[in-house]
Amino acid sequence: MVGKIAAPGATGAVVVLEPRTARTFPPQSEPPMMDQVGLTFGPELLLVRTGQPVEFHNNDDTLHNVHVSHEETREPAFNVAIPTGGSYTYTFTRDGFYHVGCDIHPAMAASIFSAPTPFATLTEADGSFSFADVPSGPWTVTVYAAGRRLHHDIEVSGTTQVTVE
Repeated sequence: MVGKIAAPGATGAVVVLEPRTARTFPPQSEPPMMDQVGLTFGPELLLVRTGQPVEFHNNDDTLHNVHVSHEETREPAFNVAIPTGGSYTYTFTRDGFYHVGCDIHPAMAASIFSAPTPFATLTEADGSFSFADVPSGPWTVTVYAAGRRLHHDIEVSGTTQVTVE
């Protein structure tokens, strides 16, 4: 499936494709990972699957912590210290955006987006996006861009093209 967001500020928008009928998806083959290096979190925005493990590493030469809270509810997810060379694994149970910070180094910040589906991506500079191997059927495309959430119901069949405005 390929698509395009026809809106200013679509670069780096989060696009999620969710089934409108019940589906199960195989577990992810490798857990996504956020690292701490050079007093920064990387990547700046990490896409993860709700209910699947995520790894947090500290490959910096100093002690850091990872303080994560759900953006909508402000509910804390966890706050752990990670020594140099250490790691921590966590499974997000709620969909949505999360703020990531380091209490020791307040300038360090990142975001996480947790989705219930393996079909989540960021748009390219021109607003385009694509998903491979999407099963046929009814789906909802949700775009998170510039503080807005846009929904568009689609029917996937073979190579499907969609424009979200």
